Amino acid sequence: MQLLNLATIRQHLDPAAVMDAIEKAFVKYSAGDVTVPPVGHLPFPTGDCHIKYGYITGDDYFVIKIASGSHGNHALGVSPSSGMMVVCSATTGHPVALLQDEGHLTDLRTAMAGAIAAKYLAPPEVRTIGIIGSGIQAKLQLEYLKPVCACRKVLVWNHRAERHGEFIEFASAAGFTATAADSADDVAAGSDLVVTTTPSTSAMIGSAAVRPGTHITAVGADTPGKQELDAALVARADVLVVDSLSQCTDHGEIQTAVREKTIRASDLQELGNVIAGKAPGRTAPEQITIADLTGVAVQDIAIATSVFAAWQAANGQTGDPSLAVTLPG
Repeated sequence: MQLLNLATIRQHLDPAAVMDAIEKAFVKYSAGDVTVPPVGHLPFPTGDCHIKYGYITGDDYFVIKIASGSHGNHALGVSPSSGMMVVCSATTGHPVALLQDEGHLTDLRTAMAGAIAAKYLAPPEVRTIGIIGSGIQAKLQLEYLKPVCACRKVLVWNHRAERHGEFIEFASAAGFTATAADSADDVAAGSDLVVTTTPSTSAMIGSAAVRPGTHITAVGADTPGKQELDAALVARADVLVVDSLSQCTDHGEIQTAVREKTIRASDLQELGNVIAGKAPGRTAPEQITIADLTGVAVQDIAIATSVFAAWQAANGQTGDPSLAVTLPG
């Protein structure tokens, strides 16, 4: 089994190729061409750990991903997230590569999904991008919006105002002009495309703050009890898109509105079906659109196998390495 550390992973990661693979994986997920068991979720005193795994029909490999997050890590001076991905042969079941990505691939595939959602759901003209949060995911979401959105003006808000300066510096280095807002509602009121990236357990954006034509990508709510948007705003949306119906109704941003019965299953469209043209996305500039992204195992499969394939190509390897292993004796 090959061991790929973070430096090696970065060396063999092609963002454009990975984003294309993730987009295709969403389509296969919604078409039912996958095996994706329910997410494993382990809460612990300072955070939680997710285990996601699955297989895309016809692939040479399946992938098991372990990712943890602890937002108290900022005080300890270490990254708030970490993890690893194991690539296994779909023929032999043997592990062929361990990607010690330290949570980086999970962060990237989440940001790429946000960019894909914006590609299909953002209004035709985006004058201001709004970012709620200022951590790793907030920065990556902004970075990966660059290829799909021409706007370079940003409003940002974080509940810890002292972190605004760091984000503004990052945005400037990435080619954006960012300004700190006084509240999450102020960000929503002044933006056409909003991305929420926090672990909040109560709504930060109210319905009244959101103008017609706004698109919101919500990525923070990935466990039961988390919430960034008011349930009335979710119910008000003209288009509700989820990465996974089963996951989002259970522990995504829309879980509160589902529990309160202000939306129905028939109100929801999966992102893969929108990409494939099987379900409507945005059909008018004045529509409010919301994408609820909880993170689906097919994203992990796409990014892990893409990196492993690039590593194999760079090292002159082809095919399933587990088939070259012979039994002792």
